[in-house]
Amino acid sequence: MSPPPAASPAPSPAVNVVPLSAPLQWLALGWRDLLRCGCLSLAHGAALAAFGLALTAVAYSHFWLLAGAFSGFLVVAPVLATSLYAMSRAIEHGGTIGWQLLRDTWLSWQQSRFMESGGYWCLVRFGLLLALAGTGWVMTSAALITLLAPAPVNSPVDFLRHVVAAHDNYLFEAWLAMGGVLAAPIFASSIVAMPLLLDRRANLLLAVLTSWRVVLANPGAMALWATLIMLLVLIGFSTALLGLVVVIPVLGHASWHAYRALVDVSRLPERPRAD
Repeated sequence: MSPPPAASPAPSPAVNVVPLSAPLQWLALGWRDLLRCGCLSLAHGAALAAFGLALTAVAYSHFWLLAGAFSGFLVVAPVLATSLYAMSRAIEHGGTIGWQLLRDTWLSWQQSRFMESGGYWCLVRFGLLLALAGTGWVMTSAALITLLAPAPVNSPVDFLRHVVAAHDNYLFEAWLAMGGVLAAPIFASSIVAMPLLLDRRANLLLAVLTSWRVVLANPGAMALWATLIMLLVLIGFSTALLGLVVVIPVLGHASWHAYRALVDVSRLPERPRAD
């Protein structure tokens, strides 16, 4: 008996070129979705703000670790926003927005086999990779600060004094450069990968390569988008994390609209919606 024919690979989706101002429109659409979803969206921001406050309380006296943990948040953020993408997707298709949608979105991985091409396990594997990258950055950041800082860094004041404002070394510049070296390829790999995996039956490699193609086709718009994300997250951090209650859902919903504007997925089979 001859073996069954191998499944044909999913076609690569077309990548669109968007104007430089497109990220501002995505933010406006993200704000619109936040208003439509209300408390369900805000709950995501509140949960992350609460986690940040708990992390601060635990690691406040070890700011060398806290600095890496907060900056590593940007690495795993695309995974944490998965249910925000699902809500924006439901709005787009006229679906029902509710707690059941969130539950089904986070538990859908149980409905497919681990090695199934294009199954929900792709989201889980991608999330684990981002979590591993985030953990690696936290440990690298902590090692860099503790080994090279001229004095112990145990508080935000110590970080500002011995790392940011130090004139006799380039530790802060090295810390930023190392973070950029890690963040740039992760951003390029994840800019549309998670929404694509949620929306369409695509494998992980296809989603990551599509993200890279998006960045290469839209360098200006992607640079502005990355800058806006960093600025908004910094605003959230600077308000004792309370600003994250709004910033996180707006960015999550906006990321869905970025994906929809940047990628033409009409040739890929749609993944069944949880709603």
